[in-house]
Amino acid sequence: MTADGLPAARSGAAAVSAPRALALSAAAGVSAVLVIIGIAIALFFNPAWVAFEQGRSSVDLWTGWDAATVREVTDAVVMEVFLGPGTFAQTAEGAPVFTASEAGHMADVRGVVLAFAFVVLLAFAVLVAAWVVDRRRIAFWRGVAIAAAALAVGVVAVGAFLVLFFDVAFEVFHRVFFPAGSYTFDPRTDRLVQLFPEAFWTETSIALAVVVLAIAIAVAVVAHTRRRAAERRAAA
Repeated sequence: MTADGLPAARSGAAAVSAPRALALSAAAGVSAVLVIIGIAIALFFNPAWVAFEQGRSSVDLWTGWDAATVREVTDAVVMEVFLGPGTFAQTAEGAPVFTASEAGHMADVRGVVLAFAFVVLLAFAVLVAAWVVDRRRIAFWRGVAIAAAALAVGVVAVGAFLVLFFDVAFEVFHRVFFPAGSYTFDPRTDRLVQLFPEAFWTETSIALAVVVLAIAIAVAVVAHTRRRAAERRAAA
């Protein structure tokens, strides 16, 4: 058998096909992980989920605004992250919602979100290309199955860490993606952390981990089944 799961007599040059199969599996696997994470994040980074979780986090009490004002301001902020212009100059009750430092941090957030969205779209294109190139689909489905299974294991480990050390994980995430000192705010006075308090991020992170885990397991099972079917077709 060769690296792509075919009998040696039917595979042609095994020395050439092995690296090609490995590259296809790696490209498909990495791309699948990014697409899974991107899909899961999209399920939460939208006005519907944000409004639901803000209600659970008592954002109206933090801000002193009524629910309608909270929703109006938050919807504007979320849409600006995606559509721009990135100034985050929202107002409420005749006053600016954010200070200059808060607006600057949201601009940084927008940059990270757009960059990740680009990476996910690129990963989707690579995933489709790998599926097209690998006509037998064996290397493709092998890579997706292995990567999805690894993602599921990783999510369990990361999820356990989040439950036990959420503050540490939150700090590490911000240090990696944002300039030092640009993301520290006072919940007593700063609207950004009143609109998105710690409880909001804790519950959202846990829910996100559960969804990523569920999608990863489903993809791993489907990919494993497809790989076995492709191997049987190739051997027939």
